[in-house]
Amino acid sequence: MQVYEAPLRDMRFVLHELHGDDGFGDLAAHAEFTPDLLDAVLEEAARMAQEILLPLNAPGDIEGCRIENGVVRTPAGFKAAYDQFREAGWAALASDPQWGGQGLPESINKLVEEMICATNVSFSLYPGLTHGATTAIEGHASDDLKQAYLPKMVSGEWSGTMCLTESHCGTDLGLLRTRAVPQEDGSFRVTGSKIFISAGDHDLTDNVIHLVLARMPDAPPGVKGISLFLVPKFLPNADGTLGNANGVTVAGIEHKMGMKASATCQMNFDDSVGWLVGEPHKGMAAMFTMMNTERVSVGVQGLGIGEAAYQSAVAYARERLQGRALGGAKRPDLPADPIIVHPDVRRMLMTARVYTEGCRALGGWVSRALDAEKASADPEVRARATDFIALMTPVVKALFTDLGYESANLAVQTYGGHGYIREHGVEQYVRDARIAMIYEGTNGIQALDLVGRKMPARMGRNLRAFFHPVSSFLDAHEGEEAIKPMAQGLRQAFGALQLATGMIAQRGMKDPEEAGAAATDYLRLLGLVGMGYCFLKSARIAGQRLAEGTDEAGFYKAKLATAGFFFDRILPQATAAFLAIKSGKRSTMALAEDAF
Repeated sequence: MQVYEAPLRDMRFVLHELHGDDGFGDLAAHAEFTPDLLDAVLEEAARMAQEILLPLNAPGDIEGCRIENGVVRTPAGFKAAYDQFREAGWAALASDPQWGGQGLPESINKLVEEMICATNVSFSLYPGLTHGATTAIEGHASDDLKQAYLPKMVSGEWSGTMCLTESHCGTDLGLLRTRAVPQEDGSFRVTGSKIFISAGDHDLTDNVIHLVLARMPDAPPGVKGISLFLVPKFLPNADGTLGNANGVTVAGIEHKMGMKASATCQMNFDDSVGWLVGEPHKGMAAMFTMMNTERVSVGVQGLGIGEAAYQSAVAYARERLQGRALGGAKRPDLPADPIIVHPDVRRMLMTARVYTEGCRALGGWVSRALDAEKASADPEVRARATDFIALMTPVVKALFTDLGYESANLAVQTYGGHGYIREHGVEQYVRDARIAMIYEGTNGIQALDLVGRKMPARMGRNLRAFFHPVSSFLDAHEGEEAIKPMAQGLRQAFGALQLATGMIAQRGMKDPEEAGAAATDYLRLLGLVGMGYCFLKSARIAGQRLAEGTDEAGFYKAKLATAGFFFDRILPQATAAFLAIKSGKRSTMALAEDAF
């Protein structure tokens, strides 16, 4: 059974208590968004997600999307749910008020995204892609394009996509063939085919605005010759009403492992009218404005699915009766004990719980940096936020989706054979979670980005935005008795991270394959240290609250227990990651290609 109740208390902990010392808060631009107001937003978002989106999740997976008369139809109930979602203002939550948005901080927006993804991740892609597209348009398009498209996209009346992949090129976009021919009126005629286009067509909005990568006739080869174009499904009239169709058609929809209520389309552009976004041959820079936004959001998808899978597993473990507790019957009034008494079931549940709480805490830190980068009045704070976001974006995308998938698998294992069949709904979480490790740049690509670009950038400046807070916190607090054992564990893992960083930098300068072989383990190591830092801070705060005599003792005791499990059973993975990095590339690259 798919069970979900928004973890509002933990969200409020991350939002209001955990990160107050990170230097990214107290933004004058967000002063109107008081804690009470933000809590009210979370509560209303929880109601929307639980009452409107969750009931559509399993039926939408069964029905999927289909093409009727050249138009993609979403599952029953999706259109009505989207209309409610849009009319209530959720589509415009974090967008700029200049274009009709509400301007709320990303630190609250990402928590709302988590709830949407937890209850219906397929639905989340439709407004999610639109928000990413508006970010790219706002950052790079002409004022005329902004005025013509942003208000309706921000409101959710029109939706957006990004069209990158072609059948012969995925990660290597330098091979793309879609072409754009300039016209005398300043527009372009775009012709080509794209695949794997999320929300490429659907019946939720009146118009779909595609951001398409293509080449001009004079484009140099490779990625330096790619430009970005805005291509609407229907051409707007001067008064904003919809005009003629624009030669944008759906060639088919992908029949996928999961995310079946999200339309993943094969798109054809046939002499379609488009307009340049940004500078000629600089399309990758403009597109990455959207893609980097989407990568953080994809990480949130992993977190949301992991939370939903964890809650469903807990509900089943409390009800399923099997065997007796190893130390003697816990429920002698029943024919058997619920399986939650068994240590291995608890190991699975605690692992999933730690993954979700750890990712939520680490994601909250990154979200605050997103706010500071945009809204801080202090240029030094903005610069530090930019460095931190650059470093952590691949970590959020890869780590959160890896752990979300692991949590979904643990939920199926908790259910046993009942988890493997559709009736109980947890197998859907596994199928839905799997794509998040692939799209928006596979997790292996994220790891290469981390070690190849983000780690060495500007002589390691990005790393300082992460290393300095961790080091300073340990220096200031590791001697405190209440958290001393945890702090010692984090100090050891942090030391391994520092050694691994120097090792990869030194080896990678001589042999890029050394950095490539270490990349995935390094990303996991950095992510574990980041989660450990958040859990150590959480444990310290929890201990202080309990010493003060809080009336929420149950929450803070649970926080201490969860942190204890992380340091005892999860953080030791850091040692394994370090040893794997230390071993170098030899065994990875030793086998001859024809021996595989």
